[in-house]
Amino acid sequence: MIVFTQVIGALYGMLAVLFGAFGAHALKKIFSEEQLKSFETGVKYQMYHAIVLLVVGFNFDFSIGIERYVVYCFSIGTLLFSFSIYGLCLSAAKNKKIKILGPITPLGGLFLVIGWGLLLFSFLD
Repeated sequence: MIVFTQVIGALYGMLAVLFGAFGAHALKKIFSEEQLKSFETGVKYQMYHAIVLLVVGFNFDFSIGIERYVVYCFSIGTLLFSFSIYGLCLSAAKNKKIKILGPITPLGGLFLVIGWGLLLFSFLD
């Protein structure tokens, strides 16, 4: 579980840098100002959670179940939240908005909130 957490954190971090650069350069030409801000929000949240996954991966020993659930919530939440925003922005820029992605973003956000709540609870336990 330690290696999984560190790998996902590093992967999300690497992709956040790539997507951030892609958004700042290539997508600036085709995105509206609102789409660019949304895309940047996805990148920021992805990087924040990449960092927290790395911190957790180096500090948790995963001896209790709640520590695994923190990682699952952050991993799934980041995937659903950030990547649905990317999909919404890219599809809207091509005038083919994928509407199913709309409800996925708040679901990802809910996973992230639960992950933070579980992390808090793990400190208090």
